[in-house]
Amino acid sequence: MADAREPMLRPLVYKTLRGLKVAEYWITARVAMAILAVMRLLPPDRALNFIDRAARTIGPKVGRHRVAIANLKNAYPDKSDPEIEKIASDMWGNMGRLAGEYVFLEQLFDYDPDAETPGRVEVVGKELFLKIRDEKRPHIFFTAHMGNFELLPVAAATFDLSVSALFRAPNNPYLAEYIFRTRAATMGELLASKNGVSFAMAQVLERGGNVGALVDQKFTNGVLSTFFDQQCQTSPLVPKLARQFDCDVYPVFSVRLPGNRFRLTLCDKLELPRNAAGQLDMAAMVQLMNDTVEGWVRQDPGQWMWFHKRWQIRGRTR
Repeated sequence: MADAREPMLRPLVYKTLRGLKVAEYWITARVAMAILAVMRLLPPDRALNFIDRAARTIGPKVGRHRVAIANLKNAYPDKSDPEIEKIASDMWGNMGRLAGEYVFLEQLFDYDPDAETPGRVEVVGKELFLKIRDEKRPHIFFTAHMGNFELLPVAAATFDLSVSALFRAPNNPYLAEYIFRTRAATMGELLASKNGVSFAMAQVLERGGNVGALVDQKFTNGVLSTFFDQQCQTSPLVPKLARQFDCDVYPVFSVRLPGNRFRLTLCDKLELPRNAAGQLDMAAMVQLMNDTVEGWVRQDPGQWMWFHKRWQIRGRTR
């Protein structure tokens, strides 16, 4: 009798579980938004310093901390356990500050290209921003989860340069909607990382626009490459678009400075690797991007997102 009822009960069980998950997402989002609302009542420096301390306390207690420690030990086999823990602690502080900076982005971003004295934000590569702005053709920017990586489109806008930014939305739909709404207010066009996003980016480039993408995450079925001398899978999207539209590709990265300050650096365009036939070498370009990002991370490893399963190989490789 129990076996006969099982097919009838299964849809009810699935529906109940889905309902519980939706409720969990809703409660989590409300709690997070309430915390952010309280933070808005505090001065930015005080709020960000508080969330830094809280993140360093809470971070080591969550499961992702073990992922971060394992990744760090593989990337830095010569570092001692205290050194590894110090980098992980800095990472949690950095990620906490990043979350808090969503609230204060308009107050924190005070960059003025014509100001004689620097504010909270420094921009290295002002002349490149101006050069790109005046070129009537498409460009691609790529960056990594370093410092406050949201600064690129905000900084570009100060030079009247529009950059459509690719971002990965949280699994929580309520948080995703909130983040999208708050980010779009200061960052312009946002392209959610999902099926069809490559076509959306291609449309931007086709009309002569500019796109920005994060390239340091695991990409299932991606191009087999290396990062910190370990195999990983990397998205081929940026190389594909660069080949299709024959456009320049610029690396850009952010670092967090003492005193709740920032430096955004726009580097010279990449010399794109090509094969004997003169076509863009996709695999070589993927590796070049990885090597570029690795160089940034090695300068200040505590500002990168070590809890991501970057080296997990899943699906087929290209």
